[in-house]
Amino acid sequence: MQPKTLTNKEKIRLCSGATQWDTKDFPNAGIPSVKVADGPHGLRKTRGKGDNLGLTDSHLATCFPSESLLAASFDTDLAEKTGSAIAAEAASAGVCTFLGPGANIQRNPLCGRNFEYFSEDPYLAGHMAAAYIRGAEATGVGTCLKHFACNNRESHRMTSDSRVDERALREIYLTPFEIAVKNGKPSSVMSAYNLLNGVYCSENRRLLTGILREEWGFGGLIMTDWGALNDRTEAFRAGCDLAMPGGSGYGEAEALSALHEGTLSPEALDACAARVARFAAEKSAALRAHPKTYDPDAHHALAETIAAESAVLLKNDAGFLPIVPQKTLVIGAMAEHFRFQGSGSSKVHAIRTESFLAHFGAQDYLPGYLPDGSGDDALLREAMLRAKTAKNVVVVAGLPERYETEGFDRQAMALPAGMDRLIEAVASANPNTAVVLICGCPVETPWADRVKSILWMGLSGQAGAAALAKLLTGEANPCGRLAESWPLTYEDVPCTATWGKDRCEEYTESVYVGYRYYEKANVPVRFPFGHGLSYTTFSYSDLRCDGKTATVVVTNTGDRAGKDAVLLYAGMTQDGMHRPLRELKGFRKVFLLPGQSAEISFPLDERTFALWDGGWKTPRGIYTLQTGSLSIDYATGTDEKRPKDASWYAAPHGAPNREDWLRLPRIADKAPSREGFSVNSTAGELAAVSPFTRFALRCYDRVVAKLFGRGSADHLWLMTMANECPLRAVQIFTGLKGNAALRVAAYAERKRRKRGH
Repeated sequence: MQPKTLTNKEKIRLCSGATQWDTKDFPNAGIPSVKVADGPHGLRKTRGKGDNLGLTDSHLATCFPSESLLAASFDTDLAEKTGSAIAAEAASAGVCTFLGPGANIQRNPLCGRNFEYFSEDPYLAGHMAAAYIRGAEATGVGTCLKHFACNNRESHRMTSDSRVDERALREIYLTPFEIAVKNGKPSSVMSAYNLLNGVYCSENRRLLTGILREEWGFGGLIMTDWGALNDRTEAFRAGCDLAMPGGSGYGEAEALSALHEGTLSPEALDACAARVARFAAEKSAALRAHPKTYDPDAHHALAETIAAESAVLLKNDAGFLPIVPQKTLVIGAMAEHFRFQGSGSSKVHAIRTESFLAHFGAQDYLPGYLPDGSGDDALLREAMLRAKTAKNVVVVAGLPERYETEGFDRQAMALPAGMDRLIEAVASANPNTAVVLICGCPVETPWADRVKSILWMGLSGQAGAAALAKLLTGEANPCGRLAESWPLTYEDVPCTATWGKDRCEEYTESVYVGYRYYEKANVPVRFPFGHGLSYTTFSYSDLRCDGKTATVVVTNTGDRAGKDAVLLYAGMTQDGMHRPLRELKGFRKVFLLPGQSAEISFPLDERTFALWDGGWKTPRGIYTLQTGSLSIDYATGTDEKRPKDASWYAAPHGAPNREDWLRLPRIADKAPSREGFSVNSTAGELAAVSPFTRFALRCYDRVVAKLFGRGSADHLWLMTMANECPLRAVQIFTGLKGNAALRVAAYAERKRRKRGH
């Protein structure tokens, strides 16, 4: 769709939002305004005029389990139903597109936003995202796949630079987006805040046009993350269509000047404006045709099903679970104040919340620790005394809300000290102890060998309390598997030496993320990727491969019905270029009655055994297909002699060798200058020399603390974002016009030079 009746100035304006959540309309050109909203695990549409930081209330919506838990279902049908349900609620609220899913890799367990992402594995993340997208897009409501690309930390996310070698970029970080784009066909893709190899993602032509559009065939809209625009002219050149949020006109005058001067081509502008106009027209029409009602009870039931089928039974010695509630002492403040979602822009105003204690029918309950997770000697003594006389004990623990949120990262992988101390004490007093963990990502479990059972509930959504009660009592049968490895300690994570230490984030571990590292380096983990137990048992037999398809027979050998997630791995040849020992290449969920069998098939394609070497190539060799305890060999590939690899990557262990990493094939890095103050300087940096900035931050702090409570998760993430926000984004968020950011930076620079900083 070409908006031919618009002037060049109007085309530039069309490519910036009108408000925080709406695009601009041009009635004379037949271009309507459409509304977008947050929504990775439930719609977050702010009431009234709204804001971009979540300071205002939002409409009621179903809060589904977070993506990190949904991925543990290994069930694309559930992912598809999630996308469809959120789309129905978006349509009912007049929202044409919601911002999700997130397909970034869980590179490090401390990333504050990992609960919004699917997995450490690109194949799983990509196919779960694709299914989620298909479910939504089938209704006509659009999705926005995010955050493209290499947005793997929250600390200084708006100015950090992800330095990634070409193999890791292609095999790990771009693959989930590629699968989601090709198999899900999202209406839009969101460019990330960060730089990628020295170039902001919103103006990275190789990423947005060369790879996303030309290689993968994406024909939809590319919009920025909120406040992620760096240079409007460069973004036009790169093919970034829509800058959000709107209101400030940031960079529009400069883009118009570049157009007049010939440094921005009319064709680049026309292409972006056409995509915005087409997006608005198509989504507006689809929204008008979509039913405006949905069944909240059905969505609540779906949320419960997802939670029950995604929770992971990590340990269950001697079949300790399921248990009888009337004979069980429940300990843990989280049992009373059940946490079911993370904090930040994805926080949903849930239609309903439920009490775990009421669903479980607990006769005995003690808090055990304070609501913030800290210990209390009196509560601890009471818990130990009561545990000694109880038949069974369930301790409910996890991460309080302030530990997992957008905007900043966790400082450690441990639970709050009060919780660890409680679990150790209760397990010593009564060995018949189960632990329920409520957290969106891995935690250290030093007490794991001293308890009977461990059940990970993740962040399970508004119906998670009911799902947990049914899992503990056996009304539901656990069938989730971990989508992220759980290391014994944080020190075992391969990127600890570089992660979050500097604005320039070097991905020195390359392709050795998660289980790819732990398995090849022979580093033991607490619970491996793909681990998950059930109240029944399954056996595998007759694994076969005809070159196009691998098949295996799965049998329920237990005494109750259950579901099993069947995972197919390809064990990689280790000759020539370094490779992980194996990689996930297929997964299927199957329901079986006791004694029932089913044959499961996995398609194999040209990417099953391939690696990136200037293109996708499959070295000749013997590959091993594995599922469960079964394995078969399969010979394939093309001859290509390579020198023997003697780098850290051939036999990784411990901290990666930076010198070896620098020798890996890579796109040449740019090095943006950080001399003096600029529009990319943060408010926190300016506060060192600018009394006005310090005053503004103090005023904002008082407002946020009054709204949410000082020290709350919302207060912490909003203040972190304010301090780490570059001036250009401050201007975009506040709607200031002209060269406000540039003028503030110049003022601060004069102050800095005057003081001799």
